[in-house]
Amino acid sequence: VKREVKSSVVKKEGKVLAVGEKVEGNGEVPMEEGATANEDVANVEAAAAKANGENGEYEPIELPPWEIIEGDRIDPFQFKFQFKNVEYSSGRNKTFLCYLVDKGKADESLMRGYLEDEHSGAHAEQAFFLQTLPDYDPAVKYTITWYMSSSPCAVCAAKIAEALQARKSIKMTLFSARLFEWEDQDIQAGLNALSQAGCKLRMMKPMDFTYVWDTFVANDDLTFTPWEDCQDNYEYYHEKLADIMQ
Repeated sequence: VKREVKSSVVKKEGKVLAVGEKVEGNGEVPMEEGATANEDVANVEAAAAKANGENGEYEPIELPPWEIIEGDRIDPFQFKFQFKNVEYSSGRNKTFLCYLVDKGKADESLMRGYLEDEHSGAHAEQAFFLQTLPDYDPAVKYTITWYMSSSPCAVCAAKIAEALQARKSIKMTLFSARLFEWEDQDIQAGLNALSQAGCKLRMMKPMDFTYVWDTFVANDDLTFTPWEDCQDNYEYYHEKLADIMQ
């Protein structure tokens, strides 16, 4: 499970949010991973024990793995919580990856959508190349832009770099809301490998959050207002990324 960087420089939210608690008056915090599934399993197990009599003997029930979620528009509450460029707090254990793919053909429109993972199988970064863009044509010039809730882990960074090295006609820019465990040397090496493979790494500015809100969020035509300290936190992460890229 991803754990975001903790630093006294990046301002905190004030308290750790609980499941179901309101976020800035905009809606509920998404339920923590597995909460509903665990309740369902508890109910099934209780029913099985009762059905098997007083001895309560029954086979353990295994949950299926979480799958990659694909979609067109992100829930606005999810976006405001998962993309917030602050220090880690409870619930930010997913990766949201919004993508644009331009194949440079006049008769084709931009591919647009998002991927969401639960970190039990393939991460969203890997799923993009396996599911969203599985067929690569070396004669086509691809321009790919990602907007991610946090930067890639070391394994995903290596996988992306490998894909870019094998697919020479791809130009890629990756915007991140937060840096994931940026003090870890493996993470830093992975980000540098990405850069060397031709991927442009950027931190999301307030205007980028507004763009993602307008392009990838089911916003009901509501205007996005950046949260307090959005610019300050961007500048902090931008400086850290620049240090890593030296």
